[in-house]
Amino acid sequence: MIATATRDYQITWEKLPDDYVLPDAPVDNINQPPLAAALTESLEVTGRLPENTLTPTNYGICATMNGKIVVKAPDWAYVPNIRVTREEVKRSYTPQLQGDLPVIVMEFISDTDGTEYSIKPTYPPGKWFYYERILKVPNYVIFEPDTGNLEVYRLDNAGQYLLQAPEENNRYWIAEMNLSLGFWQGTRENRTGYWLRWWDEQGQMLLWGSELAEQERQRAEQERQRADKLIAQLRAAGIEPEV
Repeated sequence: MIATATRDYQITWEKLPDDYVLPDAPVDNINQPPLAAALTESLEVTGRLPENTLTPTNYGICATMNGKIVVKAPDWAYVPNIRVTREEVKRSYTPQLQGDLPVIVMEFISDTDGTEYSIKPTYPPGKWFYYERILKVPNYVIFEPDTGNLEVYRLDNAGQYLLQAPEENNRYWIAEMNLSLGFWQGTRENRTGYWLRWWDEQGQMLLWGSELAEQERQRAEQERQRADKLIAQLRAAGIEPEV
């Protein structure tokens, strides 16, 4: 167990008991799983997902506040490094005890109840309060898939979330990941709409596996067309190429 004392409450980082009953609520919206999967896939296929990194989706991140267990399940999160086996974090994850704190958490808005903005400090604390004051996650993202509205908050020196202004390209630099985050409109897996995407330091968008496959298909087709053109030119000159 690891303890962190503050003026108003004590935080301990303890392994979730094996018999603890985790919330079994379904995801709020059919769009949430594919949005989360797309964020992870582009990191994986471009070699930016180290072996000990966690990118959980709707998965409990735990802390104990004044002796009471708190579990929040962001729609997507990025934990740079865990120090235990994946079997040990199969059900839930306790930062500090089992590995790094998340460097970013995301919530995808699917209704208007405003829970993503809850600063309720008493048990059970609101999402905003939990991410900001308990976990102290450096980056908090709230995304509205239906409209593409994207809000990125960053912890300031006072330990409070400050709304960030986008860069000129409407992206937000996530320093801990050395990547930019922004929204993109298009189609993936039969869903047409707004998606969250990553861009690298050079401004190149990290592609999904299907996009990389299409890119390779186009490259191969261009090579074939160039070869066919060369063969035709040789034959026009009376030379029969060896194929």
